[in-house]
Amino acid sequence: MANRENAFIEITTDVLLKAYACGIFPMAESADDPALYWIEPDMRGIIPLEGFHVPARLARTVRSTPWTVHVDRDFDAVIEGCAEPKQDRSRTWINARIRRIYRALFERGHCHTVEVYDGNELVGGLYGVSLGRAFFGESMFHRARDASKIALVHLVARLRAGGYRLLDTQYVTDHLRTFGAVEVPKRRYHRMLEEALTGEADFAAQPINQSLSGENVLSTIRVND
Repeated sequence: MANRENAFIEITTDVLLKAYACGIFPMAESADDPALYWIEPDMRGIIPLEGFHVPARLARTVRSTPWTVHVDRDFDAVIEGCAEPKQDRSRTWINARIRRIYRALFERGHCHTVEVYDGNELVGGLYGVSLGRAFFGESMFHRARDASKIALVHLVARLRAGGYRLLDTQYVTDHLRTFGAVEVPKRRYHRMLEEALTGEADFAAQPINQSLSGENVLSTIRVND
């Protein structure tokens, strides 16, 4: 379900957070379209944090990669990477208003990034919104093989360490299914969301200013497996 919001009405960070708390999120038709749509899918994609699956090959890569992973270091670079055209997508839905709104949310501490670096080069990452004990994944990108997957593994470890209860992916793709993503009906999703919005999680439960080793991250994910 989509409801087009007037292109000339500004969305504040408070409005955006209230929308997420109601299970709604904004998207644009394209980068050139200033209008936004409020989206509420009938089937919602989630990754159960306790059932997150790391394929064996990826686990070896996470453990052995020389890349470093940081959080909240360069929001603008991450959203720029997410907005880049892909092989299967010549246009992006991330328009100027999306960039501005989520940048403001980032400055308030409700939007976070996970960034993968090869030396000083950003090769992949993701960003999303944190509210209560829920994390709403917005977009991810990679410029090198497995970079976005590594970012997702690090994100899940951080969410589990911080006491999060819900990882919302909006939709489910074949790529996300390999990690255990599933679709749930809207009514069930709202019950999960209501529970996750009770209490506060801590995105900084793992260190913010240092890169964690792959072994550390994998042990966090498997602590309750």
